[in-house]
Amino acid sequence: MRLGVELGKSVVFQESNRETRVDVKESVRGQTIFIIQTIPRDVNTAIMELLVMAYALKTSCAKNIIGVIPYFPYSKQCKMRKRGSIVCKLLASMLAKAGLTHIITMDLHQKEIQGFFSFPVDNLRASPFLIQYIQEEIPDYRNAIIVAKSPAAAKRAQSYAERLRLGLAVIHGEAQCSESDMADGRHSPPCVRNTTGHTGLELPSGKQQAPFPGIELPIMMAKEKPPITVVGDVGGRIAIIVDDIIDDVGDFVAAAEILKERGAYKIYIMATHGLLSADAPRLIEESAIDEVVVTNTVPHEVQKLQCPKIKTVDVSMILAEAIRRIHNGESMAYLFRNITVDD
Repeated sequence: MRLGVELGKSVVFQESNRETRVDVKESVRGQTIFIIQTIPRDVNTAIMELLVMAYALKTSCAKNIIGVIPYFPYSKQCKMRKRGSIVCKLLASMLAKAGLTHIITMDLHQKEIQGFFSFPVDNLRASPFLIQYIQEEIPDYRNAIIVAKSPAAAKRAQSYAERLRLGLAVIHGEAQCSESDMADGRHSPPCVRNTTGHTGLELPSGKQQAPFPGIELPIMMAKEKPPITVVGDVGGRIAIIVDDIIDDVGDFVAAAEILKERGAYKIYIMATHGLLSADAPRLIEESAIDEVVVTNTVPHEVQKLQCPKIKTVDVSMILAEAIRRIHNGESMAYLFRNITVDD
């Protein structure tokens, strides 16, 4: 609508056995095609639709196939977890194999994900829109403080705080994000049965094998969560928690309770992708959170009906401009002005 271009003629549907079928109704030979795919609750169906559509266009001799994926799915699975896999890398390879030649997305969970792809990725940022919302919609925002709900989110929060000329607070302890490596034995040593040192290597039978002569392994201390602390003064202030994804809201609700106890009189959550799964709307409505602000990268109309505290910021403008610039071969630098690496 913003670009004044009609949608291409195609049909995407599921067979009775839930197989995805795509039918392209017009010639795409030698053309540049943009596939716009938002990710609803049924993530895997959306991925299959994208893959099948891209492959259909590839086999129809399209020149360039560009995926516009505002929220990139499986982006939290971008690190090795115990004996799991890096699913985000797998998805990147599948998209390339299906025929995609370029991707436009927004606020990848980790910027290093761009390295998973064998083709260009434009990782747009929502921070200018969220910062504008803070300045225009939060009364007395000068009395606010930007909060990171875990040390891992501190860089993003610092970037917001510096541009808004506000203070910074970090929550540390039991309320840190659920992506902790504590369950991963390769990153977090397990509890040590014998604190005097290692007697040898563990065998499948439960017995221990004696170490090699002259080798003494250091004692591996188990991790322990520190007591909950808030680094920074939030008393009598508006607390604004910033993050990239809000899905299971348990951590955010716990953080809001802690900030309320420390004297914050209003609590806002600002996030790019509002997945808001399961009971998230109800938990937000019953919590100390005053408002949750997310962009429209993910459809969340149903959640808004369930919880009036959820507000939406429209980012379609920057996505439309990115499409226009790529189609015309223009520089994308304008879309990244005043954007820092930590956003």
